[in-house]
Amino acid sequence: MKKPHRGQGQGRPTRAGQQPKRPLPRLSNAKPAAVQSGPTAEPKKLEPGEGIRLQKVLAQAGVASRRVAEDMIAEGRVEVDGLIVREQGLRVNPKTAIVRVDGTRIVVAEDLVHLALNKPRGVHSTMSDEFGRPCVGDIVAERVAAGQRLFHVGRLDADTEGLLLVTNDGDLAHRLMHPSYEIAKTYMATIDGEISRAAIKELKQGVELEDGPAKADRVTVVDLGEGKSLVRVILHEGRNHIVRRMFEAVGYPVTRLVRTQIGPVALGDQRPGSLRALNRPEVGKLYEAVGL
Repeated sequence: MKKPHRGQGQGRPTRAGQQPKRPLPRLSNAKPAAVQSGPTAEPKKLEPGEGIRLQKVLAQAGVASRRVAEDMIAEGRVEVDGLIVREQGLRVNPKTAIVRVDGTRIVVAEDLVHLALNKPRGVHSTMSDEFGRPCVGDIVAERVAAGQRLFHVGRLDADTEGLLLVTNDGDLAHRLMHPSYEIAKTYMATIDGEISRAAIKELKQGVELEDGPAKADRVTVVDLGEGKSLVRVILHEGRNHIVRRMFEAVGYPVTRLVRTQIGPVALGDQRPGSLRALNRPEVGKLYEAVGL
């Protein structure tokens, strides 16, 4: 039996009765998007004149200039609907296309709105109030009057201040509120009394409430003194008054409560009652956190 010449067959000669080894796949050194579901391919193309060129979509979304966007496409860093795109000039529908750069979702639909509101104390988490009390709807009234169909993501009770997300993206809002996605929320709680180590341990291990057990992911004492404590609490629970009830359960009533962060979005130094548009990294990380 003749041995195959070098370059024939599957590689090295094999012993009789053995299956030849398959060659290892060739790997590309180009920087890919973070998620590759298969070989490089192109999404379904639109009819001539439909949609917008991909590099223009990326530029409008604030990712990069058109020229830099073209380089990113050529480097295999851009995905459309799960497929890596390398073709320049591909047209996409920004209302339906799911575009990712380096694995991070880029919101390209111009009509999507993502806002951070610093809700002041005394404002109710409703879009309208039958008793005429101040509410979130008052703060976004001009935007709603201009045609934006906005709603708040979750709630903060009237006495609680801080970060509340406002959007018109129903899928994102639903997932952010759903307990299965376990989106972390951070609060700064001012409480009566200098909190004990035993109480902190109990909060982290879990306390029993009337609607079931609850526990904090992290509890950090920021400041102590003059009969009060400032405590940072991180948890992914979303039940009504959950932070206040947890502290009451361990004997430390809350006198002031401010939510400072939801997932990757932080309140920062945003003034009470103000709105700001989330930046591109914040929006991308929110979608990533809920698998969109």
